[in-house]
Amino acid sequence: MKRSFSELLKASFKSEDTEEWLDVHFTRPIGLAFALMWEKLGVHPNAITILSIFLGVGAGWMFHYDDFMSNVWGVVLLMFANFCDSTDGQLARLTGKKTLVGRVLDGFSGDVWFFAIYLAIVVRLWNEPIPFIEGETWDIFIFLICLYAGVFCHSPQSSLADYYRQIHLYFLLGKKGSELDDSASQIKKYEELTWTGNFIGKLFYKNYAAYCRSQEKRTPQFQKFYKQVRERYADAEQIPQELRDEFRKGSLPLMKYTNLLTFNSRAIIIYITCLAGVPYIYPIMELTVYWAMYAYMHRKHEELCGKLGVKN
Repeated sequence: MKRSFSELLKASFKSEDTEEWLDVHFTRPIGLAFALMWEKLGVHPNAITILSIFLGVGAGWMFHYDDFMSNVWGVVLLMFANFCDSTDGQLARLTGKKTLVGRVLDGFSGDVWFFAIYLAIVVRLWNEPIPFIEGETWDIFIFLICLYAGVFCHSPQSSLADYYRQIHLYFLLGKKGSELDDSASQIKKYEELTWTGNFIGKLFYKNYAAYCRSQEKRTPQFQKFYKQVRERYADAEQIPQELRDEFRKGSLPLMKYTNLLTFNSRAIIIYITCLAGVPYIYPIMELTVYWAMYAYMHRKHEELCGKLGVKN
């Protein structure tokens, strides 16, 4: 039986707890409309992901200019890159064309967008004067700021925000409603594959295992609690409702931080600062405001897991 647009849209939401208002009312509906169009045209989801990479790089290129209209085009291109990012997943679910290459591309695309944007900010500001410091240009200083903001702030903030969202979904919906993974299972998949004929798969699982391990190292209290839960209950569906509810009560207030530390809020700040001619504000916010949110989210989540671990 063919489902209506509203039914398909609702099915694409993971949970009300973790969905952002902007995604629910703007990005996802547009992404689904595109997905239905591409489905009729027989376009593969991976092609949409590749398109998003080119759009994101194009956005970065436009942001390196300091004129208003070029930056407007940068905003438009980045918005369409994000629509494509929403579309590829929805199209994969509609057509059943989920592939390992698709997972690789999906994880790679966002990194490429932001690399292009950080590079654009460096190129744009390199010879520009530093505000309030007479006679000094940004020069190598803006490169170091963007390098630190991208590698040591943006990357760990986004990865931990995604981890906490998947943990929340695990306790809310069970394993089927979550993409919560662990490094041990990914290493096992890596070791089971041979390099011959599985080159992409081997690279993916090796890198994904390292990604999972970085999340695990930063969450010792959750790892202890999670281990206790798995030892006591055979699967997520057997976790008592009382424990689920208690975890949700403590985790739900942190979901707003997981949303703020992912794409939408960052994109809005990039739009505003580039259009206003002050793009240096964005990496500085990564070093200050975003880092403060990250530290608070991390501390509260670890406290929650430590408390529940003792009870469990």
